Amino acid sequence: MAPRLTPAALVVPPEVVVAIRATLPTVADDVVTVIIDEVPSYTDAFSGPMGETIRSAVQVALGGFLTLVSEPRDAAQRTPAAAIEGAYQLGRGEARSGRSSEALLSAYRIGARVAWHHLSTLAVENGVDATTLAEFAQAVFFYIDELSAASVAGHGDESATAGRVRQRLLDRIARHLLTDAPEKTVVAAAERAEWAPPKSLTAVIVPESQVGSVLLLVHQGTLQTTDLPELEAAVLLLVPDVHGRRRAALLKAVEGRNCLVGPARPWLEVRSSYERARRAQERGLGGDTEEHLPELVLTADEEALADLRSAALAPLADLRPASRAKLAETLRAWLLHQGRRDDIAAALFVHPQTVRYRVAQLRELFGDKLEDPQTVLALTIALGSEPEAGTKDKDKAPD
Repeated sequence: MAPRLTPAALVVPPEVVVAIRATLPTVADDVVTVIIDEVPSYTDAFSGPMGETIRSAVQVALGGFLTLVSEPRDAAQRTPAAAIEGAYQLGRGEARSGRSSEALLSAYRIGARVAWHHLSTLAVENGVDATTLAEFAQAVFFYIDELSAASVAGHGDESATAGRVRQRLLDRIARHLLTDAPEKTVVAAAERAEWAPPKSLTAVIVPESQVGSVLLLVHQGTLQTTDLPELEAAVLLLVPDVHGRRRAALLKAVEGRNCLVGPARPWLEVRSSYERARRAQERGLGGDTEEHLPELVLTADEEALADLRSAALAPLADLRPASRAKLAETLRAWLLHQGRRDDIAAALFVHPQTVRYRVAQLRELFGDKLEDPQTVLALTIALGSEPEAGTKDKDKAPD
């Protein structure tokens, strides 16, 4: 395989260089015209000052190449640093303009083709022999490769920098929302990040290993924060506008991913969604917090609940543990089934006569309080917050 020549390994006759240099404005215009025709994302890119800047860059690049091949140089010498720097900055500018690196490389390929057509024609017209022309072609395309690589590097660096800057701005919005910052502060942060506030936000706690997959399935305006000390190996996502019927799509997206989904809230009030998801996480719950509302309500104040349970079930306090458990279980079923004896018996797997016996005991212990709405409410909360006994005592004798 023949060694790859560098632009520095070739010296073009001075008269050819002069002839080519005189045509550089025309070559640059032709390059621009063909790029506009063949690369859709550049259709409007060359209008106004930006177009003149790119045309000038094309001329400078071609001029740099002619300078490179017009003087004897060490064959190991590479493309001048100034040309590489110019190409690098062009790549950064294209990233800021929103054009992809693929579009940029397409423009380079087209530019190389058009430029070579002009350069080779002039070289032949000025008597360049076939061997020199072949070396000239290698030099042209090596030079373009060097410049395009530098531009791609600049594009990637600018994209990464812009991404980091934007992520910091988005993180700031999330932080403001979670710390109850003043509305004007949050709105100003959203404006700086060019983030359009949604109608609602929903907090979703996602394991770190699942974040990438979930982000592909949710709104691109989703905020995320990874530096919350209370979330171990998990990330908080604040997902826009998945309230109402759209919630089902969110739940489907996180299904099987060990996530916790808080309620949808007006976007400035999303902290309450996060706090509910955190409470569910602390209690070992998973999935949709809306499915755990009774437990979350009943356990919102553990001490108050313990006091209520103690007061409401005081008539059972002096019984033997086994009797207390059976009567508490019967009272729970009596409340849930609104006193329907057969339904209570079926739920407890006991005979209806056993239910009748136990309810009579309860009436002796509680008296008229079982007819008092406030007492019934307190008992419902007290018994509803206790785990089901799960004892199936259909074969046991009544107390």
